[in-house]
Amino acid sequence: MLAGAIAAPPAAAESPSSVTPFSTAMPGAVLPAPWRLTLLPGVKRPTRYSLVRDEGTMGLRADAEASMASVVHPLHLDASRLPLVSWRWKASNTLRKADINTRAGDDYAARVYVLFDYDTARLPLLKRMKLALARKRYGADMPAAALCYVWDAKAAVGTSTWSAYTDRVRMVVVESGATNLGRWREVERNVQADFRAAFGEEPPAISGVAVVTDTDNTGESASTLFGDIRFRPATRSQQ
Repeated sequence: MLAGAIAAPPAAAESPSSVTPFSTAMPGAVLPAPWRLTLLPGVKRPTRYSLVRDEGTMGLRADAEASMASVVHPLHLDASRLPLVSWRWKASNTLRKADINTRAGDDYAARVYVLFDYDTARLPLLKRMKLALARKRYGADMPAAALCYVWDAKAAVGTSTWSAYTDRVRMVVVESGATNLGRWREVERNVQADFRAAFGEEPPAISGVAVVTDTDNTGESASTLFGDIRFRPATRSQQ
């Protein structure tokens, strides 16, 4: 799936709660505002998303069958003030044909994106031109900087590489393989540190988050549950 499908809508005001939780929503297909479904231009088969109860907790279920779509939440957060992001997810399977290094294999049972409000005027001319071409082809809202945390089929946890589509999206493997399938897993990352490592500079404001299950490139199927996403300050030892 291309990163253009996860661009955030206009930023929301910063608040202590940050991200609207799935856990307080009602079961069904209606997403709690301001979460919204986002598609790439020309997508014919979107991933299906619905709110379901699992092990006593409400979560967002994604069902993909040779499909793609993302669910996006706008934000306006200071990454230096709230650098830690955490979430829970539960994948039922990984994708046999997935390959983090190729466009043909660019599918994942689970992704969480953190999007940044990056000023494209700061990019070198060549990168601005490449981004402009990508936006013309894949959509005008393709992000100028994003971190994409994935549950990969094969790549080892800790693997960090550029998206097969763009060097403005950094892929970070935080779960891998089949060992923990069918279990709720907790993930926490320092987005400020991850942005520095990927882009070599301090992060701009966080403009949104997105959850994604996509199988359009591999033609496979996947089902995943996503729990609440939270941002919080870091302690001195976590900075």
